[in-house]
Amino acid sequence: MDATEDTVRDICTDAVFERGERYLAEGRIHEIHRVDSTVTAVVSGSRQYDVRVDLAADGFAPWCDCPCDGPGACKHVVAVLLRCVDDPPADDGDRLDAALDSADADELRAFLRDELATNTDLRARFLAGVGEPTRQSVDGLRASIDRRFDETNPEYHVVFEPIDFTRWFDLANEYREQEQYASAATVYRALVESLDDNMERVDGAYDHFSRAFSRALDGYVDCAVIAERDADAVTDAVAFLEERVTAGTPFLADHFEKAAVDLRERADE
Repeated sequence: MDATEDTVRDICTDAVFERGERYLAEGRIHEIHRVDSTVTAVVSGSRQYDVRVDLAADGFAPWCDCPCDGPGACKHVVAVLLRCVDDPPADDGDRLDAALDSADADELRAFLRDELATNTDLRARFLAGVGEPTRQSVDGLRASIDRRFDETNPEYHVVFEPIDFTRWFDLANEYREQEQYASAATVYRALVESLDDNMERVDGAYDHFSRAFSRALDGYVDCAVIAERDADAVTDAVAFLEERVTAGTPFLADHFEKAAVDLRERADE
């Protein structure tokens, strides 16, 4: 998708577009980088906000960690996209490829192993990418997701701003691409449980958390259908969803009930 003023206007309101223009003019964009079609940047507002867009994706697949939950993209995303229209950042993709091509294989392996040893998120994605099933439990994954709720606003129980769940969704997607559907279902279930149990703490950015919950629940059902073909496993998955109908957040009960019906019907096909 080409970044033009018109395509940027298509993903936001007129008022947000004007604010994005103002942010660009005020020089609020910092640390902007591009690799292939992915652009990352930091935009200063009431604090520093991380922004990511994909210039090749339909609608640019925008992401920002600001608390905006209005319709369309936020002003920080719009500012970055308008910067890409007026003065696109240099693409570091070729430079990265050249560095990888010229790197010594043993040194590259040692570097990668050192990074994998200390970066648990990267290690999980690497193992998923090469087809290794997860050794992480739902509870273990949940603990790391729950920490994000606790860290977002440590002085209060209430969560006002969005939380970036990308690392877990990316991990689940890696498992799906490698046809490790049981592992993907484990990640999705951890997201579903954590979002359900923490949803009543949310006081702002409701659309963001609702979208994340729906995406995780849909992913869980999709992967459970494929991964858990025996009757007992399907029964357990349905039981989990039905238990959440009464034990989870009340306003999410209908979602769990529909998911349980969907899973049962699709498993019987």
